[in-house]
Amino acid sequence: MPRLILVRHGQSQWNLENRFTGWWDVDLTPQGEAEARAAGALLAAKKMLPDAAFTSLQTRAIRTLHLALEAAARVWIPETKDWRLNERHYGGLTGLDKAETAARHGVDQVKVWRRSFDIPPPAMEAGSAFDLASDPRYAGIAIPRSESLKDTIARVLPYYEAAITPVLRSGATVLISAHGNSLRALVKHLSGISDDAITGLEIPTGQPIVYELAGDLSATERYYLAER
Repeated sequence: MPRLILVRHGQSQWNLENRFTGWWDVDLTPQGEAEARAAGALLAAKKMLPDAAFTSLQTRAIRTLHLALEAAARVWIPETKDWRLNERHYGGLTGLDKAETAARHGVDQVKVWRRSFDIPPPAMEAGSAFDLASDPRYAGIAIPRSESLKDTIARVLPYYEAAITPVLRSGATVLISAHGNSLRALVKHLSGISDDAITGLEIPTGQPIVYELAGDLSATERYYLAER
């Protein structure tokens, strides 16, 4: 039967610095690299080896995938990168320290920006330090100025249905290395989690989440691989 494995990228430099990251391209820390290798070693130890992989266009997710596949001796499997698996775009909050932002705007307001389902953060201004308009990886893409979780789901799920489910229907084991919010989109869909409940779901870095799927790709079981 098909199987889907989700891995949030290992700790990034801005995770460590407690900054809003979104679409900005930040690399892994040494700890993040170790988390990625550990995820791959766990896949090998549990004999849960992927047949195909998908990731975003962001370095932290791509490198997590590559380090995990190297540790699992699966670097040769087909790999697809797509912007629709990118992290949620944090708009004008990008690059800001989360604690300083809370002190400036209030804890309640920042909680709304971070955890509401359909309220996006303030839009990023054109030409700002973190504007990606000139980034060649996004040529021809309408880069959002800000996204809510609802907005993120609206791009992740159609991509999942169009690109990933055909691979799963072949009976393959698919690994997705992505981000907290793009993975929340998939977990919400597969586990039928409500709009309110999904905003409180925490997805730890570098910990493989396994979905056992039926032939129609409905989820029969969800678990952290480390707990099996």
